[in-house]
Amino acid sequence: MRGLVLDAKWDPKPDYTVSNWEKETGKAITGSSIWRHPTLEVREWPDPSPGPQDVVIEVQACGVCGSDMHFYETDEDDYILYPGLTKFPTILGHEFSGKIVAAGKDVKMVNVGDMVTAEEMIWCGRCIPCRNGYPNHCTNLEELGFTIPGAFANYIAVDEKFCWPIDAIAEHFGNEEKAYEVAAVTEPTCVSYNAMFERAGGFRPGHYVSVFGTGSIGLAAVGLARAAGAGTIVAFEISAERRKLAKMVGADYVYDPREVKPHEVMLEHSKGAGFDFHVEAAGAPHLTVPEMEKALAINAKVVQIGRAARRVPLYLENFQVRRSQLFGSQGHSGHETFPNVIRLVAAGRLDLSKIITARYPLEETVDAIARSTARTDGKIIVKPNA
Repeated sequence: MRGLVLDAKWDPKPDYTVSNWEKETGKAITGSSIWRHPTLEVREWPDPSPGPQDVVIEVQACGVCGSDMHFYETDEDDYILYPGLTKFPTILGHEFSGKIVAAGKDVKMVNVGDMVTAEEMIWCGRCIPCRNGYPNHCTNLEELGFTIPGAFANYIAVDEKFCWPIDAIAEHFGNEEKAYEVAAVTEPTCVSYNAMFERAGGFRPGHYVSVFGTGSIGLAAVGLARAAGAGTIVAFEISAERRKLAKMVGADYVYDPREVKPHEVMLEHSKGAGFDFHVEAAGAPHLTVPEMEKALAINAKVVQIGRAARRVPLYLENFQVRRSQLFGSQGHSGHETFPNVIRLVAAGRLDLSKIITARYPLEETVDAIARSTARTDGKIIVKPNA
C-alpha cells in the first residue's frame, strides 16, 4: 500500500537529557528536542495484517492536524516543532474514518463492512493509570500517526476496542461520502469534549465562554459550547477565514486579538463580571492565558488544550480571589467521549461539516500539510482511497 511516511534523525539537543526509557524504546517523550531533519514522503509501506483482535480499515477520510503541521515545520536548527511522544519512521495521520475490510479471528465487537472511526490514543488497559480510569495517561501509550503507523494510508490496522461505529452519522446525512468526512472530525472534537466536559467539568447553561484559537480544536470547542447552552460565546482568532468559520459553527462574536485587548472585550460583553469558561486552543498560552486571567468571573475555569512548550506568566492571587481553576487536558479516550460526540453529530446538534474547507488525494498529502501551515483552513481532509 501507499502511505505518508515521516522519517527523521535521532539527534538530541545538547541541553536535553535522554532518559533510559527513551533509549530503550526509541520513543522521544519530547519530540521537538530529539528529532531532527524530518522528511515526509508518500511511498510504499507493507500492507497491515490483523492480529487476533484487530481489524483492517480501508481509510476513507483522514484530517490534517496541527501536529502534522508541527512535523512539517521545523525550528532554526531543523528540529520538528511537535513537543510530544513520537517514534519514527512511521506513517502520519490520526483523525480518520473508514470501512472495515478484514478482521482477526477473535474480533466480536465490530464486523467486516462496518463504517467506523477510531481513537488515536492506543492505551493498554493494564497499567495503573489505565486501571484507575485515566487511559489518556497510559504508561504504555502508543499513538496512531505518532509512534505507530497512522491513517494517511490506504489501510490501517487497529484493535477492535478502539473502533466506534458511525452508522448514525451516515443515517443523519444520508450520504456515505459526507459521513466519512464528518466522522474524520470526531477525534479532534473528542479532544475538545474531553477537555471541556471531562477534565474541566463543563459549565452551566447560560455561562459565558471564550475560545482562543479556532483551528479544528477551537472550532469544535465553539460548536460544543453552543450545543451545551452557553449564554455568549466569544472567539479570538488571527485568521480572517477562520473567524468566519467560528461564526458559522456558533460563536456570537469573533475578534482578531491583534486588534483588540481580549480581556477588555470579555469584560465589556459581561458588563464587568468576567467570563465563566475559557478554552485555550491556540497553543500560545503565554499570550492567551494572561488575557483570560484578567477576565475571570467568580468561579471561572480555564482549560488548556493547545500544545506549547512554553512557560506562562500567572498571578495566582487572581485565581485565589476569583475562586478560579486551571485545568490541563490531554487526549480523548474514555468517559463516553467518542459515543457522545457521535450522538451529538447524529442528532444534528453539532454540525462540523462546515469546517471542512479542502480535500486532497493521498499522493498530495504533503501539499495538504503545506497548505495547512497557512493556518487559514478549518479542516483539510485527505481521501486515501478516493
